[in-house]
Amino acid sequence: MSRIRIGLIGDRNDDVVAHRAIPLALELAAQSSGMAIDIVWLDTDTIEPAVGHDGPDLSLFDGFWCVPASPYRSMDGALAAIRHARERGVPFLGTCGGFQHAVIEYARNVLGWADAEHAEVSPDAQRAVIVPLSCALIEASDRVHLVAGSRIARAYGEATIEAVYHCRYGIDASFRDAIAGGPLRITAHDDAGDVRAIELDAHPFFVATLFQHERSALDACCPPLASALLRASAAASLAGAA
Repeated sequence: MSRIRIGLIGDRNDDVVAHRAIPLALELAAQSSGMAIDIVWLDTDTIEPAVGHDGPDLSLFDGFWCVPASPYRSMDGALAAIRHARERGVPFLGTCGGFQHAVIEYARNVLGWADAEHAEVSPDAQRAVIVPLSCALIEASDRVHLVAGSRIARAYGEATIEAVYHCRYGIDASFRDAIAGGPLRITAHDDAGDVRAIELDAHPFFVATLFQHERSALDACCPPLASALLRASAAASLAGAA
């Protein structure tokens, strides 16, 4: 099998716990599955289509992971990479900020809400689909319930997990109501019913979580979703080579 190339969408900062954990999570997943991988950081301001220079060729990647630590240097760059993954069927995983920006990209380009915003960067926006959580989840853990039959439930093989967060923002109720019955589904929630994960039907693998499952890699535990992303990326690579 050829090497699997995974692009990390985000602005690398090794002071961020998740930025240290995610490459390790992918390496653990690759080792457990016998895959060879290349991990490439994609700074958001190099992806942005309007900056007038040659950015990374996104078509060269077998999968993407949109990482935490927003606001990004370029929201447009992050959204462009997420849109590429969504529209072209490239396996995608988002955590925390990646979850939030997957929501914004879908709201703008699928629902047609051109004014959809993130309250962190646009606190006065008329349509903020990502808003402050009623209770910030900073270095917190909580119980999360996974929807039966979802990709995330299959990855974990459990109905309920304990999740770790470092997050202040989540989905606004207006967006939750708008996606009811659509291809973007809510696939995990906490005890209070608040959204903790989403995934996209009719896509090889498009999953995003508000919690940071990657942190388990720092304790030498392979996160199930990292393995799921690599399996989907390997399948996409084989299909593309056929």
